[in-house]
Amino acid sequence: MEMRYRSMPCELVVREAAAEQPPIIEGYFAVFDSEYRFAPGMYETIDPHAFDETLGDDIRALINHDTTLVLGRTKSGTLKLHVDEHGLFGRIEINRNDSDAMNLYARVQRKDVSQCSIGFVPLAEETEILKDETGRDVVHFIEKRVSLLEVTCCTFPAYEETDISARTQQGQDILRKRAKAWEIRNLEKLNKWRKQKC
Repeated sequence: MEMRYRSMPCELVVREAAAEQPPIIEGYFAVFDSEYRFAPGMYETIDPHAFDETLGDDIRALINHDTTLVLGRTKSGTLKLHVDEHGLFGRIEINRNDSDAMNLYARVQRKDVSQCSIGFVPLAEETEILKDETGRDVVHFIEKRVSLLEVTCCTFPAYEETDISARTQQGQDILRKRAKAWEIRNLEKLNKWRKQKC
């Protein structure tokens, strides 16, 4: 099982708090049915039930996928996650005594940082072949069930090249198998037609 990262523009917002309360960063870290296109003719979406079995896990909120920069954690109650019809919503309580966290809070407040990402392990996935507007085959990967490890506030979308490369190869293999199956079916039809003519 490989770790995957998915990033997207999002609407992170900050919530001012009273002196005795922690400041808050919140927003949608994943949006259902939003298309992540990683190569021509290939894209991925997250199923609305993909997170159903993982939100009780010990999940961290990070800065730029850096495991040394922990903003919050579900186990400690400083990260709260829930799912609604739009996607995966997260609420992070920022530690005023953590300079890295407060620096990020200021950057989100100024909209200098506005993107989110998740890190997960895929557990169940479906693929389907669709047609685009030109009639060409398109591979659609659907994440049906995942193990969520982290949510991240990030400066840039964190698509790892190895992840994209492996995913692209997987999509190309599916299209090649489909083309080969189409070729075999048509050869069988041709041979059957030839036998009928003889």
